[in-house]
Amino acid sequence: MTGIKIDGLSKKFRKKNVLDNISVEFKPNKIYGLLGRNGAGKSTLLNIIANRLYADQGTLTLDDENLVENDSALGKLYLMNDVDMYNKSMRLDKIFEYTEQFYGSFDYEYAEKLAERFKIDTHQKFGKFSTGYHTIAKLIIALCVPADYIFLDEPVLGLDANHRTIFYEELMTTYSERPRTFVVATHLIEEITNILEHVMIVSESKITIDEDVEDILAKSHLIVGPQAETKDYVEGLNIVGKESLGNLQGYYVYGDLNDDKILPDTVQIERVDLQKMFIYLTNQGGENGVNK
Repeated sequence: MTGIKIDGLSKKFRKKNVLDNISVEFKPNKIYGLLGRNGAGKSTLLNIIANRLYADQGTLTLDDENLVENDSALGKLYLMNDVDMYNKSMRLDKIFEYTEQFYGSFDYEYAEKLAERFKIDTHQKFGKFSTGYHTIAKLIIALCVPADYIFLDEPVLGLDANHRTIFYEELMTTYSERPRTFVVATHLIEEITNILEHVMIVSESKITIDEDVEDILAKSHLIVGPQAETKDYVEGLNIVGKESLGNLQGYYVYGDLNDDKILPDTVQIERVDLQKMFIYLTNQGGENGVNK
């Protein structure tokens, strides 16, 4: 299996570029984070992959097979988002059966286990659920379909802390027991950092970062020290942000450091978490998502 390949994909709404010449790949059996601020184009990209929207240009393939208007290929993926695709008068357990008809199978045993953990009544009509339980119902379906590619668009919408924890635990459990590709699109990074293997950042209609989490963290640095010494040390580096830390100046740097430069005794290099670096990598106006 070669996975999902997207090449040269673009989409405009009212002459505004929402996606501009996007080329990415989603490989089999991997957990991706599709990160970006609200309105960055994450949902548009996922809707195009799921054929709920159509691109203005570009190609989409799954295992080298055209993904557009191809029911066989589309049956290998599932998109969960905030759009309610189900009849509000239908009971949740009947929605499970409806889903099975389309995908050919459904993990009822796991669905019941999830329903017990989330404390959701599967005999309740879909339209009677609160916002949080709407999300839970759709998450259960997403985790129980036999699709090889599961796209989760803002999957913790309306969930309290306890339910979010259950979701993250169950995502890792089902992934370890039956590996497949999960793509989690969100602007809330902190809680999912530890479960992601690869991150794509969408900013200003483009994919500005497309790397494994380990590689991103290895390139993320905070250089802290007195203003003059610190400014001299970071000269020529890829500065994506800065902030004052008391009497000290901090520069956020993304990329390789200059090994030829001697680090002054008064200057320190600290690690930066993904959440903090995400803020700076999605700042407006920078080249490749970063400010020079």
